[in-house]
Amino acid sequence: MSDGSNYYVVKEKAVPEVLMKVVEAKRLLETGRASTVQEAADAVGISRSSFYKYKEDIFPFRDNVQGRTFTFLMQVHDEPGLLSDVLHVVAEYHANILTIHQSIPTNGVAMLTLSVEILPSTGDLSSMIKVIESKEGVQDLRILARE
Repeated sequence: MSDGSNYYVVKEKAVPEVLMKVVEAKRLLETGRASTVQEAADAVGISRSSFYKYKEDIFPFRDNVQGRTFTFLMQVHDEPGLLSDVLHVVAEYHANILTIHQSIPTNGVAMLTLSVEILPSTGDLSSMIKVIESKEGVQDLRILARE
């Protein structure tokens, strides 16, 4: 029997609007732009009960990643310099690369598995993923594991 504490990583577009508003209300409270829950809830357009119902169940990805290892699976075009570009992004965000595995390209596409340790100095992981996904030649990026 499950205790209800399973975790999932989903893209923002798949998250219901009310949950995104709870995240925004929490941010308003954390930054001092709202001084009460009622003020924060009103500012984002949700009820206080919605805030309290979900406040412990959703948080930005960056809030729970330090000290973790993430393994990414990417489908990439076989283009000179693309792997270097991806690794450069990881270096710019000050994450520690633990393992790299790239398959032999088939029909001009290779599978790249990259394990990255998130350090206290690492920038926002969500932003790093977005930058990698935006690289021309990166067809798909998925998080395989989080340890």
